[in-house]
Order: sequence, then C-alpha cells, then structure tokens
Amino acid sequence: MEGHTPTGGQSAAHALREMDGQISFWRGLPFGLQHVMAMFVANLAPVFLVAAAARLSPEQSATVIQNGLLVAGLGTCLQLYPLWRIGGRLPMVTGISFTYVAAAVTIVAHQGYGAVVGAVLAAGFVELILGLTADHWHRFVPPIVSAVVVTSIGFSLLSVGAQSFGGGAGAKDFGSWSNLILATVSLVACLAFQLLARGTAKQLSVLFGLVVGYLLALAMGKVDLSGFRNLQVLSIPHFMPFKPVFDPGAIISFALLYLVSSVEVIGDTTALCRVGLNRRPTAAETSGAIAGDGAISIVSGAFGSLPLTSFAQNIGLIAMTKVVNRKVILSGGLILVLASFMPGFAALFNSLPQAVLGGCTIMMFGNIILSGFQMIAEAGFSQRNITIAALALTVGIGFTQVHEIFAAFPPLFQSIFSTNCIAVAFVVAVIANLVLPGEEHFLASASDED
Repeated sequence: MEGHTPTGGQSAAHALREMDGQISFWRGLPFGLQHVMAMFVANLAPVFLVAAAARLSPEQSATVIQNGLLVAGLGTCLQLYPLWRIGGRLPMVTGISFTYVAAAVTIVAHQGYGAVVGAVLAAGFVELILGLTADHWHRFVPPIVSAVVVTSIGFSLLSVGAQSFGGGAGAKDFGSWSNLILATVSLVACLAFQLLARGTAKQLSVLFGLVVGYLLALAMGKVDLSGFRNLQVLSIPHFMPFKPVFDPGAIISFALLYLVSSVEVIGDTTALCRVGLNRRPTAAETSGAIAGDGAISIVSGAFGSLPLTSFAQNIGLIAMTKVVNRKVILSGGLILVLASFMPGFAALFNSLPQAVLGGCTIMMFGNIILSGFQMIAEAGFSQRNITIAALALTVGIGFTQVHEIFAAFPPLFQSIFSTNCIAVAFVVAVIANLVLPGEEHFLASASDED
C-alpha cells in the first residue's frame, strides 16, 4: 500500500499535514514531544499558584502536579479520539487552565482546597452539558464573534510570552541579561532551524530551540536541578486525594467560569481549524471539544486537580509547523500520561527555564493574533462587523489592562472579568451583535450623510 505508507521526506511531510495520515509512531514521536515541551511549564503553573495559596504540603503539591499531568494526557487523548459525542476529534492538546486560578485562590483562602475540588467536580457538568447542547446556543456566536475571541486569545497570550521571555512571572532575576540572552538565543535557534532545515525536519524548529536553550542554560547554571533529588522511579497517581466540599458559592463561581471556558474553546477550535486545516470547524467538532473539556475537567476534579482546556500555545505551534496528524499529537498525550507515573520524567521537563520557553513560544502567539485578523477579514469588513470588533477588542483588552476599573463590581464579577480579556471581549461582542441594527442601517446612515 504505497500510497498510505510514507517512504520519503515528501510523503512523510504530507502525512504530518493530514489528520489521519499514515506515519509510524516513532517517526512522529519528536513532533509529539515538541507539543509537550511547548505547554509543559504552562500546564503546571496554575497548579503551583493554587497549591501555594492553599498552603498544601510538599507531598500534597506533588500529588496535584502528578495528577495534573495524568489528566492533561488523558484529555488530549479524548479530544483526539472521542468517546461518543465527547471529544472534538481534532489535534488539540489540553492542559490545566489559567481561567480558574483567580477564583480558586479566593476560594482556598476562605473555604479551603476541598471546596475547589468540589466546585471542579460539580460545575464541570455545566461545560459538559453546554457541549452536548451547543447546537442550540452556538448560533449566538457568528463568525465575527468567533474572530474577536480568537484575536483576544492571541493578545491575552502576549503577556504570557513576554513574562516567560524575561524569566517567568515573579522571578527574582526577571529581565536580567542572562534571561534575555537565553530567550534570544532560543528564539534565534528556532528561526535559524526553520530557515535552514529541509523536509519534515523544518517542523521541529521549536523542539530544536528548546534543546539549544536548555543546553545553554545548563552551561550558564540556570537550570534548577533540585527537583531530581530523592526521586522515586515510579509513582502511581492517587484517585480522590482530597475530600471534596460542595460549597454553593464556589460551585456558582466555577460554573460561570466554565461558561467562559466554553467560549474560549469555540475560539480555539476555530483558530485551530483555520491555521491547521484551512477551514471552519464543524458543529460536531465544536460541541465535542466543549463536551470533552467538561468531561476531562470532571475527571480532573476526581484526581484533586484543576479544570482543563485546549491550549492556545499548541495552536500557535500548529500555526508554525502545520503538523495536525492525530497519531503524532497522541504520542504527546501518551508522554504526559507516562510523565505522571515517572517523577524523574516530569522533573526533567519542569526544570526547563522559563526564558527558554518564552524565546521559543513568543512568535506562536503572534501567529494566533494574525489568524484572528484573517478571520475578521473573512467575516467581512462591513461597518457593522468593524463596529463589533473594534468595540469588543477595545473594551476587552483595554479594560483588563487597567483592571482597577472593575473595583465597584462584586468580587465574583471581578474574579471572572477583571483580568480575562477573552471573557470581556466575548460578552461585549455578543451584546453588540444582538443589539446593533443590520448593515443596511449603517449603509443608510452613510448615504444620508452624503
């Protein structure tokens, strides 16, 4: 079957760009590894923040991190190969979401970590139901609203990339020359590899940059090796490591955030299909992706971890490499599952300096913004669409950069919107789409002026 088994560089390259292209597991493994390295630190960062706020013991924190790796891998597998209508059947990589961190930190300060676990479990059914019923409400998210969400996703990630480039948020040496040199060398290595490499190797530019940056960081003494001390060879993830507490206020807070996350998934699936498959997602893909995030978040709660969502970082990677092969991305999901059983494997990835990651990923986020602009253009530069996009992006990005503007609102409202430009931009875009008159009104107004 010559047509299905790639034997040369060209056919392998074609298989990588096909969702179900035939390629050997081992040949696709480096591309899956690249996806894991692009999201690994960002996947664990929300866990670190919430565990620190909850003052969990080192053993408890290690358990949450270990379980977070497990559910991220399982969620990726579910999105690639759905169960029934749960899963998008798209080359998506899932990870622990930042969307819930502010609310989780507030909850642990008053009700404890058990209330967070209870909220993740109970409210997760909201997103699962939203996914299974997406056909009934998806019409309220027309192309211009999806384009605004994708654009705001890209803008929201710019600060993440810049923080990593400088050494990571809260780093004592943030912005130091050593961090800037590490990040710049990693970025240049990515670009040089992409320009000079040939065939399928060209698509491993991010992995190459990460390896070069890591080796340089080792030489500079910038790699923290303390995580390798006293490691066990194997460690089994613990089911229900925390007793859930079902607090109504915490559940309502997370239910609203699951709604916001559902909207982000719409933007993510739209961006993914746009940059990787050159088409819009089908209704089944969108609803399945939302339901998949809800289902795996419920599983995550059962393992004492936080909700998951599709990672925009990896969509940026697909925008750069065009690798959408499901078998290839599956290898990344299996690596995450394996890492959850092998503490040493997780420690290796976790020792990757933030500056190296920032240098290799910052350009990905710009690609997402440009994809959003392309989607706005495809929706059409009608006066109505321009008004919706301009208003939503101005309020969404502008207000969340000066989040003190939300000081008069209730704490719950602030926890959802004050720092989440995606949520604000979406709400403004939906309202504007509902209340603004049709394009004929704008045209009539313009003709009256003439």
